[in-house]
Formats: sequence, C-alpha cells, structure tokens
Amino acid sequence: MFILTENNSIGTQFVNELRDIEIQKDRMRFRRNLERIGEILAYELSKTLDYAPKQIQTPLAVANSCEIKDELVITTILRAGVPMYQGVLNVFDHANSAFIASYRMPTKAGEEVEINMEYVASDDLTGKVVVLVDPMLASGKSLVKAYEGLLKNGTPKHVHIVAAIAAQEGVDYVNNNIQTEHSLWLGAVDAELNDKSYIVPGLGDAGDLCFGPKL
Repeated sequence: MFILTENNSIGTQFVNELRDIEIQKDRMRFRRNLERIGEILAYELSKTLDYAPKQIQTPLAVANSCEIKDELVITTILRAGVPMYQGVLNVFDHANSAFIASYRMPTKAGEEVEINMEYVASDDLTGKVVVLVDPMLASGKSLVKAYEGLLKNGTPKHVHIVAAIAAQEGVDYVNNNIQTEHSLWLGAVDAELNDKSYIVPGLGDAGDLCFGPKL
C-alpha cells in the first residue's frame, strides 16, 4: 500500500487543499487537485507494472529502452471519480477505459449502507491490469461492489485501487473482500467514519464539491 502523504512532496499540498473548507469553494481548483493527485499516484503505480524491451529509432541511431507490457483498463465510479480518473488517464494515455454507475442509498444514522449499481461499461478484462479510481474510499462497500460488477467481464491480472482519501475501515474491507491480486494507492488514510459512513476528517462529499449538490 502506497500513501502519498507519508512522505513530504507537493502531493501533500494538493491533499491539504482538497480538505481545506475555504479552497473547496473553488470547484475548478478542487477538480484540478483531484486530477493532479491522480497523476502522481499513477506515476508511482507505473513503477510496479511489467515492462518489455523496445528499440527506438532516432534520427541518428537506435536507442535501447523499454515500454509497458501490461494492458491497462482505467475504471472509475461516476460521478465523483471523473476528475481523478482523468488524472490517471493523463499518465496512461494509451489505456482503455471502463465506467461504473453506483451510489449509496440514503440511510438513517446507524443503518447499514446499501449500494445500488445500475451500469457497467467495460471491455473484456481477462488478464488485464485494472486501475479502479474512486476519490473517497470510505466503508469500501461501493468499491467492492464495483469490483464484483467488473468481474462479469473477466478476471483481471491485477487490480490497482487509487483514492485521494481513505478510511482505515475501508482499507481493511477492501483487503478482506477483493480476492484478485490487488494494490492500494492512496493520498491519505484517516482513522474514522461517522454514523453516515463519511470519512473523518476527510473532506466532505467529493461529488458535490466537484459538480454541485444533488437531490
């Protein structure tokens, strides 16, 4: 598991700005910070992929190098995941994409969170590397349900989970319920969830902060 804020870098500033209640008022900056964190985490993730040798013909000679061998599918959960997904896609610009529509049903305090999934659009995932992007890994239940929906289109070689903010409870739930070989790439990990399954201190509702409130 990689946690961006465990080491000092410009990435910590981007995470700080995501959390800051004043900076959050600028929706464009909030979306851009999610995108930048996605780019940084994608770069770190790229170091773990499989590579193959490649020769590059320059104007003067042949340069020996390498390139990514894995077939990647960048996947996100609509709608909050879109800006961070774009950051990951900026790095893996040759990758295919998949999209999932799922959401948490409204619940009263203390009730079990119910996840409704309506839509999955994906190519055959058999033997491919899936990068599953969701800015908030709270309880982990919506992400695991998204993963299970993807399995209908084949079993991936590896699943990389990319999130800006995670709760420890969600990290544990994902690790206990995703059986495919997987890795987590996180901006920060917070200790708690409140009675509505929001991460504390977290940052609030990422979807609303990106795109405005929903009914």
